[in-house]
Amino acid sequence: MKKFSVIVSGIALLASSMSAFAAGDKAKIAGRLQDAGTVISQIMSAPDKGIPGEILAGASCVVVIPSFKKGAFIVGAQYGQGAATCRTPRGWSAPVLVQLEGGSFGFQAGGQATDLVLIAMNDQGLQAMLKNKFKIGADAAASAGPVGRNAQAGTDWKLNAEFLTYSRSKGLFAGIDLDGTVLSQNQDDTRTLYGDNVPFETILKGQHPTPPEGEPFVRTVAKYFVRAKESH
Repeated sequence: MKKFSVIVSGIALLASSMSAFAAGDKAKIAGRLQDAGTVISQIMSAPDKGIPGEILAGASCVVVIPSFKKGAFIVGAQYGQGAATCRTPRGWSAPVLVQLEGGSFGFQAGGQATDLVLIAMNDQGLQAMLKNKFKIGADAAASAGPVGRNAQAGTDWKLNAEFLTYSRSKGLFAGIDLDGTVLSQNQDDTRTLYGDNVPFETILKGQHPTPPEGEPFVRTVAKYFVRAKESH
């Protein structure tokens, strides 16, 4: 009986440790989602340095990868984590947790933190997003996005680009070439946030409720990425 009691106690301790570990992971994910929303807010609050209204109005999906630090990357590789949401008939979807890896982003040398924003602009970009993994420039065309809320977005992206890509470093916000990078679902973090490995497509199509940890990010995207009918 004593041996059985020890075993039960051990199992209970292990379960408690696993629960605490999961809670810690969820807190980190919540922080990342908060950071992603902050990136959007700060970009859009800069005088005439935000994303043009035509792009805000037409965006199908938004991906934010906050605070890359080049100095922390393995030699020859770069990696970052963030969140994505897509426009649905019922508003913006719950966030999916994503990772972006590979390629050379042309970051400044050293440990400079860089934020990345990717915007899907048409149905082809949306369809690429609904896959759980795709390569920018190969599976989906991308162009460096124009900057300035009152700027004309131009026509090149309308004809050729599924995605518009941006970076922000030391307060400078500009388009960037992300060809060769791979965007994919972070399945481990998805499982932690949602309690199950919910498919990428299910979340981005708005078929899963937004968890509390993701609500601030989704609200921030919805605030800025409006259809802006008055601008057309």
